[in-house]
Amino acid sequence: VQLVESGGGLVPIGGSLRLSCAASGFPFSTTDMGWVRQAAGSECESVATLEQGHIPYYEDAVKGRFTISRDPAEKVMYLQMNNLKVEDTAVYYCAIGIYSPSWLRQNGCSGKRYWGQGTQVTVS
Repeated sequence: VQLVESGGGLVPIGGSLRLSCAASGFPFSTTDMGWVRQAAGSECESVATLEQGHIPYYEDAVKGRFTISRDPAEKVMYLQMNNLKVEDTAVYYCAIGIYSPSWLRQNGCSGKRYWGQGTQVTVS
């Protein structure tokens, strides 16, 4: 199993970025996946998820600005981020599975099995 994020960087307030997560080693099309993030000094939080049989989930703070999607043919998951705000600054991880807020708060974002290595997004 491998997940490799890309697309992070420095972007001005109100700008856009598209994060990509290249996946391999598991049945991509039918696996629940999502994006999580952790800002410095803050708790790990789920940003958006793709769960089988459900509409995409978005954390309240990103609704209407972020869009999660995936390309089964290319085995890539995306996070389109528009109208970025300073508070979106964080390390973003793609992850296999759906995680509760309490689990994320207790366990944090880094060093997780079946997660990517993270990509930094800085909005200023």
